[in-house]
Amino acid sequence: MASSSHNPVILFKRVLSLTESSPLILCLDSMAQTSHRLIQEFIHQSKSKGNECPVVYISFETVNVPSYCTQFIDAAQMDFVHVVRQIISYLPAATATQAKKHMVIIDSLNYIPTDLITRFLSEIASPHCTIIATYHKDITDDDHAVIPGGNNNYPDKLTLLQFMATTILDIEVALAGNLDTEEVGELLNEFRIPRGLNNEIYQLRFVNKRKSGRSLEYDFKINSKNHEYELSLNTRQEEVDGGNELETPDMLQGLTTFNLGTSNKQKLAKDQVALPFLEAQSFGQGGAIVYEYEKDDDYDEEDPYEDPF
Repeated sequence: MASSSHNPVILFKRVLSLTESSPLILCLDSMAQTSHRLIQEFIHQSKSKGNECPVVYISFETVNVPSYCTQFIDAAQMDFVHVVRQIISYLPAATATQAKKHMVIIDSLNYIPTDLITRFLSEIASPHCTIIATYHKDITDDDHAVIPGGNNNYPDKLTLLQFMATTILDIEVALAGNLDTEEVGELLNEFRIPRGLNNEIYQLRFVNKRKSGRSLEYDFKINSKNHEYELSLNTRQEEVDGGNELETPDMLQGLTTFNLGTSNKQKLAKDQVALPFLEAQSFGQGGAIVYEYEKDDDYDEEDPYEDPF
């Protein structure tokens, strides 16, 4: 887990209440655990901190108007230009000196073409608004090949979003009972939704990019019912650190019928061996060939294979 002078829980609450500056918050969800409950946490924390602000909701797949939104835009049947124009009409001007902060919620970025995603977000971005956008991880980005200029090396949509986002909230389901991740994935691929998904308790990886360029990463267990956020250990980092552990003789015991260990006498003899490259390093300039003649060596001043011509 990234070390920081910040309290991870306090930092996470500041992001949820919009008191921490983060222009683009990217929520990565799936069919197993959607971002619906996490969006509710943004609304709850902003109200509890007295930082309640107008909410502009851009819907590509939401049918019912959320009770907390101030303006609701049904973007499913609108073209790109009209969607951007209508969003901007609800936001304060970027040059305004005294304007109330707005929350712009986008229920799915999957519907915006890859070649327009950067333009879309940059045009609605403003010092007076925070964009909270959801991207569905289990939906394939089929249009990533349709890219400007025909450049085959152009990144896909998710890569672009992760690069632009100042905060990334990667949501994972907290499985209960006998279900495991592989089994749930197979069922969802067949559009069979098992019980126990989209719970009030779920896992979340919180990535916050600082102005210095450093990223802070924390794993949380979220309880949306009680609005509690429990910091959990970063097992991925522990696995990386554990993989760098030095080998010891005890690790070699029982692997084969051969004795792979070394005794203290053998270690001492090994340490006393004079290595030729160490002697070569003692010369002041350049390199040198270090060779000691033995009694059986035959040395001639003249080279019998020398070309006489």
